[in-house]
Amino acid sequence: MRKQKAITQNDLADQLDVQRTMISAYEDGRSEPKLATLQKLCELLQVGVEEILSHDIEKLGRKAIQKRGISILTIAADESDNENITLVAQKAAAGYLNGYADPVYMETLPQFHLPNLSRQGTFRAFELSGDSMLPLVPGTIVVGAYVEQLKEIKSGKTYVLVTQTEGVVYKRIFNYLEENGRLFLVSDNEHYKPYEVRGEEVMEIWEAKAFISTDFPNPGDKKRPLTLDDLGNMIRDIHADLRKIKG
Repeated sequence: MRKQKAITQNDLADQLDVQRTMISAYEDGRSEPKLATLQKLCELLQVGVEEILSHDIEKLGRKAIQKRGISILTIAADESDNENITLVAQKAAAGYLNGYADPVYMETLPQFHLPNLSRQGTFRAFELSGDSMLPLVPGTIVVGAYVEQLKEIKSGKTYVLVTQTEGVVYKRIFNYLEENGRLFLVSDNEHYKPYEVRGEEVMEIWEAKAFISTDFPNPGDKKRPLTLDDLGNMIRDIHADLRKIKG
């Protein structure tokens, strides 16, 4: 993790107020830091104490949830202790970035239950705000299953990501974490350009499992909205048909 952040042993030693040889001893497993040093180390590397102590980061990759050095996932439950699905509507998306780990805030969000989902996972619902993932239209609710580790992301599948830089987004993802530490996000609407996010920017990730929509698709519906080019092509086709009729 130190190398990924381009921090030298000398720099890290200065920030922890220890000798450089002690950093080398930590990394080689010849010594372990004191609790206060460990907490400061986790803050510098932006990793939770629990994760660095009990999770094999090198083998399993980073966990998706990081909040002030602690791995947190707030879950809603009914009176029978069955998990509910919390709904993050369009208007709540901005507040969710700051409150997703706050139980008090999460209780203010709507909750519901879908009987046909597996009881083995934790689910959350997000309302789409744009047309980048047509044929799912704005207002569609995507229900996602919580993904604990970033390396579990399967290239080509769709996910809801909660990121520090892009906010809450729903995209088709291609996983290049092992190659360059980044995720490649692609829209199903070809008029939106793909882009990348770094793995450490991801705060939550949910694999799309279902969607709820009041917009019933028609067999003839296009998968994307009409553009000026589409209209121009339609007009040219009509003119060509008229010329054939006149001929």
